[in-house]
Amino acid sequence: MAEEAAVRAQADTVRRLKQDNADPDQIAKEVAKLLEMKAQLGEDEGKHKFVLKTPKGTRDYGPKQMAIRERVFNAIISCFKRHGAEVIDTPVFELKETLTGKYGEDSKLIYDLKDQGGELLSLRYDLTVPFARYLAMNKITNMKRYHVAKVYRRDNPAMTRGRYREFYQCDFDIAGQFDPMIPDAECLKIVHEILSDLELGDFLIKVNDRRILDGMFAVCGVPDSKFRTICSSVDKLDKVPWEEVRSEMVGEKGLSPEAADRIGEYVQLHGGLDLIEQLLQDPKLSQNKLAKEGLEDMKLLFEYLTLFGITGKISFDLSLARGLDYYTGVIFEAVLLHQENEHVEEPVSVGSVAGGGRYDGLVGMFDPKGRKVPCVGVSIGIERIFSILEQRLEASEEKIRTTETQVLVASAQKKLLEERLKLISELWDAGIKAEMLYKKNPKLLNQLQYCEETGIPLVAIVGEQELKDGVVKLRIVASREEVNVRRESLVEEIRIRTSQ
Repeated sequence: MAEEAAVRAQADTVRRLKQDNADPDQIAKEVAKLLEMKAQLGEDEGKHKFVLKTPKGTRDYGPKQMAIRERVFNAIISCFKRHGAEVIDTPVFELKETLTGKYGEDSKLIYDLKDQGGELLSLRYDLTVPFARYLAMNKITNMKRYHVAKVYRRDNPAMTRGRYREFYQCDFDIAGQFDPMIPDAECLKIVHEILSDLELGDFLIKVNDRRILDGMFAVCGVPDSKFRTICSSVDKLDKVPWEEVRSEMVGEKGLSPEAADRIGEYVQLHGGLDLIEQLLQDPKLSQNKLAKEGLEDMKLLFEYLTLFGITGKISFDLSLARGLDYYTGVIFEAVLLHQENEHVEEPVSVGSVAGGGRYDGLVGMFDPKGRKVPCVGVSIGIERIFSILEQRLEASEEKIRTTETQVLVASAQKKLLEERLKLISELWDAGIKAEMLYKKNPKLLNQLQYCEETGIPLVAIVGEQELKDGVVKLRIVASREEVNVRRESLVEEIRIRTSQ
């Protein structure tokens, strides 16, 4: 073990020297030393030891976790379908140039792949850019689609908070030229429906508009060239206090302290229609064309959200910035609120669970003629939602079923394997989810115990007397009650008893 620790320490030394751009000769010397130590270790062990772990920022999902996951996916997908979306799929990797320049400061998190036969490829970072590429490539100008798939980010993973390098996104987008704010309001309604349906606790959907942000930056004296970088600083306000964001803007990004203070007056505001009205009267903001357009659309959006009856969970929040470069209009993010105190508007440690916005220019970036297809969409953060549900289930110790088996085909006496096989085949052919134990003569007690352990609700017992009478004994596991059911009525009886 001491030798392995020494090898690890030497590997760290090499890594550090490379990061510090040390003298190449020194690096070569240390690398040679590392290889020699590894060779010695190899001789000692005689054979290579596998490290049994998943790569950093990834995880396995066992049957219990997958059961929770499927429940969540089903709730989300049925909501997308309820709103009339079609489903598509795209490759897990794209041409590198497709993804380059679409994500602002987050571009450094894109996973590049090795050059394969002259194509420079990268793993997809989200599902939005591939969707825009799909629309442009197929000359589609009108579509409502959903897409559930894995995406990849070369991030520093924080697995306890549901941050991974490989994770699922569940996206819903509306592409096409429509009257303002109607599709945008529907996207917010979808987030509200999903978060209510999953019963994750109290949540808040923060809404802002890129045009209001850009207008605000302009009237506060931020130079055009600094809009995006200041935007990504403002985006951190949900995680760090204003003082830290201000010092980043001034110290690292070279913004004047006066401009930073003026931004500070705005980004700490949040409210509803009353705040929108107040800002429409603001002497500086109301003079800015972009901000005025954004505020007027925001007012319209809140009118529609009022008709949907969901404004109680929506907050117009000027600190919401969403760092991605492609947003052009409304942006939104859903956060979960602390459960201890209803009045504390602080997201729980898992952070945001959904986000999205309007991106009217993205498809045009791919179209050879620059034809624009306006789009708005939302992405549900399944991993974070999953983290919460998993923790909650662990705490509640609720038993989770990992199969959907409706009935176990069992026998009470020996030499009835053929009869069990005949009966289970009938049930499978009728679409019933059925199992049996893989033994010629299993004990009845073992068969019943298996049902208790796995949560199978019914047992269909075949015995010599039952075969003579043309019936099957159906046992209800929970109540231990037994009824004789005619063989021809068995399928219907199982369906009725397991339909709840």
